[in-house]
Amino acid sequence: MAETVTQLLLERADDDNVAITYNGAQRSWREHLADARALAATVIAAADPQRPMHIGTLLGNTPTMLTALAAGALGGYVTAGINNTRRGEALAGDIRRADCQILLTDADHRGLLDGLALTGVTVFDTSAPEWEPRLADAGELVPYSTPGAMDPFMLIFTSGTSGDPKPVQLAHMLIPFAGPPLVEKFGITAEDVCYLSMPLFHSAALLGGYCVAAAAGASIVPARFSASTFLDDIRRHGATYMNYVGKPLAYILATPKKADDADNPLRAAFGNEASDHDITEFARRFGCSVWDGYGSSELAIIVTREPGTPAGSIGKGFPGVAVYDPATGTECARARFDENGALINADAAVGELVNTSGAGMFTGYYNDAATTGERLRDGMYWSGDLAYKDDDDWIYLAGRTGDWMRIDGENMTAGPIERILQRVSGVNQVAVYGVPDEQVGDAVMAAMVLDDDATLGPNEFAAALDAQPDLSPMAWPRYVRIAATLPTTATNKIVKRHLKQEGATPGDGVLWVREPRTRTYRVAARPLAPI
Repeated sequence: MAETVTQLLLERADDDNVAITYNGAQRSWREHLADARALAATVIAAADPQRPMHIGTLLGNTPTMLTALAAGALGGYVTAGINNTRRGEALAGDIRRADCQILLTDADHRGLLDGLALTGVTVFDTSAPEWEPRLADAGELVPYSTPGAMDPFMLIFTSGTSGDPKPVQLAHMLIPFAGPPLVEKFGITAEDVCYLSMPLFHSAALLGGYCVAAAAGASIVPARFSASTFLDDIRRHGATYMNYVGKPLAYILATPKKADDADNPLRAAFGNEASDHDITEFARRFGCSVWDGYGSSELAIIVTREPGTPAGSIGKGFPGVAVYDPATGTECARARFDENGALINADAAVGELVNTSGAGMFTGYYNDAATTGERLRDGMYWSGDLAYKDDDDWIYLAGRTGDWMRIDGENMTAGPIERILQRVSGVNQVAVYGVPDEQVGDAVMAAMVLDDDATLGPNEFAAALDAQPDLSPMAWPRYVRIAATLPTTATNKIVKRHLKQEGATPGDGVLWVREPRTRTYRVAARPLAPI
């Protein structure tokens, strides 16, 4: 069994099945890996072997990006996936932080480098006329190294929802580790077509999509995600499998329904961070199975859904996964619920999701011992995610560590409130966070995006909340922003810190306000810009 990406790909060296389909053109696995060997030989010839052999990719989801990933594996060097949504000094900082001595880009992204100080970085434009002759002149590949299972395959930057992105060292073994179980679960074969529209510079696409295609020898359709063209893409390419991270299912479900939505070849969708509503509705509407799990770039904690997972739970953790109080370093109390299913002991039950067994598959942030140490302390890995666990070991997310709110003298977290608000008809996306209360502590604020064809008024919203028996009166949002969009990372995760910075304002939407000790909302502001 393959232990590295290199070994996994070499199994495809003589495979004439289609590996990549893009803009009507196809490349077999044999051709794809020949392309990768040429790229690796070109890069190694231009690199300084005395410096870290880190090759950056500032590319979109294209065949060139896929070839660059394979080239790193075959060439025995580290590929640094550069987030192509970053700009200016933040982008330059990522490239420098990853110690990229060579950066591969193309015409769509080359302009992002204009004016940036990238001393010591050689930039290759893979869409320039001179690139193909350079590849042709590279000669036979002599790999820089032969990677081992725990050697880094890539540097993957975290999403940056709670601070500056950090480069995670993604070990080679994770791709051949992640692929086969998904292949088996969904019955993927070489005849399947994997639709990869999540960014290939991030671990979600690699460990939820790329690994599946590589393990099964299936075809890959690299794409740029678009909710409006999603179904057309699936049908046109005959895609049978897809992966997602964050809110893509919600974005797709926001589009108007059609009677023939289920008439498509898609069999399975795998990802993480979808709501219960989105999982159920996406499976029903598009006639496929959806399996959602917990995941992070660090890959130190594994939680999987299984039959019987309660509503709101993300599943059960692998051995060692627990919920700990970061102040005391001890395990939190088990969650207690009232007769309506509301959590009644948040102060005691909510803590940080940890791996008590150690780092799991996390091998550290590149060249950042201090931040790595913050994650790995007391012999455990601390995720930064708030959670609680019931008596049957089902785990429920409660938000990030910054999602605690102090409401009327009690501690509350955002996750349970978000799950309840998601039930309101027409609500597509929800972010709950605390803003300063005019007296003391925090006030609950919710920013929401509606389905494309939905309408929702303040009275209708209040009536919907009144019908939720497990929504505590203290959890009713004081402020509600109805927005056209919410700020997100490149991996479709809502960036709450931006919303918190704006406070109780309408942004580009409408703001509703509920006076204390009432259950009615009034419109406090009209849109500042068209929704």
